[in-house]
Amino acid sequence: MKLNINKETCTGCKLCETVCIRDNIIVVDKKAVEVDNGDCFDCGHCLAICPSNSISLKGFDGQKDRVGEYNPKEIPVSSEDYLNLLKQRRSIRWFKKKKIDKETFNKLFEAAYYSPSAQNAQDVEFVVLDNELDEFMHLVYDIISAEEDKFFRIKQFGEYLRGEGDYKNHPLLWEGHQMILAFSRNSANALIASTRLELFAYTMGLGGFYSLFTLKADELDHDRLMEFFPGIDSHKHMYSAFVIGYPRVKYRRTVPHKGIDVYYR
Repeated sequence: MKLNINKETCTGCKLCETVCIRDNIIVVDKKAVEVDNGDCFDCGHCLAICPSNSISLKGFDGQKDRVGEYNPKEIPVSSEDYLNLLKQRRSIRWFKKKKIDKETFNKLFEAAYYSPSAQNAQDVEFVVLDNELDEFMHLVYDIISAEEDKFFRIKQFGEYLRGEGDYKNHPLLWEGHQMILAFSRNSANALIASTRLELFAYTMGLGGFYSLFTLKADELDHDRLMEFFPGIDSHKHMYSAFVIGYPRVKYRRTVPHKGIDVYYR
């Protein structure tokens, strides 16, 4: 049984019964009752819709301060404002030397905290690489160097690490000196959470870019990569590597994209 239902305040309105996708709640004698079918997965829809605030999740009793009221008729951001944010979003590779502090990172992760996940798994784990970023990038190269002949960028990466050639910027990090990695058992969970975090970062005056070559390390040798992160479930994969910082350049206009094909069937 996963719900606390206050019988004294419950009005029997049946809204919780209506939104429960697992049929775990029924209304009996004008009071909500949890059905013990072992199928509840803590989605919280019943909690969120209850007009009398009579339901809470037992597994989240320590996070009651996370439950906040809002007006369901009001969306705090207009569609035009949100679309403009998406239009102005650019990959940022040029950063100030100023680093992001822990307090700012924690605020960033609030966006990921409220991210949806398949079956409400909430299984995404993040790693902020700062002091160990250089060590991590050497490991990444050791793994992805197996495909150095396929990708010139990996070849440049190796030359840069060995001090060869005249490289002004790091071939994978550019001017970045902090990175956020996202791990999950499900790629969609990690990518959705990372995207929410990224967009929130832009509202805070931050920016960054996704490093796809860094992700190759997980594709090529997952077990070796995970040795660097002993505290993370080794069954989870690194699905997002986002280099982040304070931008030192400001873009002035949007950039055209290829059209999107949409099919209505």
